[in-house]
Amino acid sequence: MGNGTATTADLAEQLEKHRVELTGYCYRMLGSSFEAEDAVQDTLVRAWRSHDRFEGRSSLRSWLYRIATNVCLDMLTAGNKRARPMDLTESTPLARAALSPRPDHTWLEPMPDARMLPVVEDPAEAAVAKESVRLAFMAALQQLPPKQRAVLILREVLAWRASEVAELLGTSVASVNSALQRARATLAERRDRGADAAVSDPLDEEQQRLLERYVKAFEGYDMTALTALLHEDAVMTMPPFDLWLTGSADITGFMTTLGAACAGSRLLPVSANGLPGFAQYKPDPDEGGFTPWAVQVLEVSGGRITGFHCFLDTRRWFPLFDLPPRL
Repeated sequence: MGNGTATTADLAEQLEKHRVELTGYCYRMLGSSFEAEDAVQDTLVRAWRSHDRFEGRSSLRSWLYRIATNVCLDMLTAGNKRARPMDLTESTPLARAALSPRPDHTWLEPMPDARMLPVVEDPAEAAVAKESVRLAFMAALQQLPPKQRAVLILREVLAWRASEVAELLGTSVASVNSALQRARATLAERRDRGADAAVSDPLDEEQQRLLERYVKAFEGYDMTALTALLHEDAVMTMPPFDLWLTGSADITGFMTTLGAACAGSRLLPVSANGLPGFAQYKPDPDEGGFTPWAVQVLEVSGGRITGFHCFLDTRRWFPLFDLPPRL
């Protein structure tokens, strides 16, 4: 045939073009950044191996989504729903705060925007994509049965037609529509609890200023300044610990007691889950400089910080976000 290698390189390139959007899809399905990347790798390998059986009846893109959906549904048969601390326990008053970790697979994981949100021209489309990976929406998605989850993401987030989704799932348009209705009803019920953070995209001036003030307050460990930026019902979480705190008094109280070693930290901006975030490096008393401590993801609404989520497993998060191993 002679052009085998050219075709092979060509196919690799065609498949690779879909990596970011497929990662976003698998991440919404699975709630885990690492599982999502594994699922996409598996999808591309399967597509590569069975490409000779792909007859071009559908587009390459919808064929890849079909494979990715099957990979995710297989991974979800274990029945594991990833969650945030507030989905699992009651809020703890500071006086009783104890740091008890749960295994990694318990938690909804953060994901860098660049790895899962393809660059799109249309600002409205970009906004929908970002909203659909915010922590609150992701946590709500995890409450849906896997098939409903797939239907909701394909129809509402990726704007597929019901007939396309039915074909992908090998089911009828009627059952796609009914799955979508049930999924919407579940999400509407959950909406009241922890309504989504209203973050404009790109951040407006007020939000930019809020973040600048936050960096100054946090790096200066100035609790008075921080209290002024936190909503009175702000929530703080710290996976892998199941503890979560409510209200600025308990949050700043925690930071000056159990969290006191964070004084003097440095923050580098990151974009995670369609929200503003920071990589936190705390002072390293042994070796000098600063050592990775957390990826912070902030929810902002009405000019205040409403959610302050610290993901502490730095061995996993810092390489994922391409962050330096120390400062």
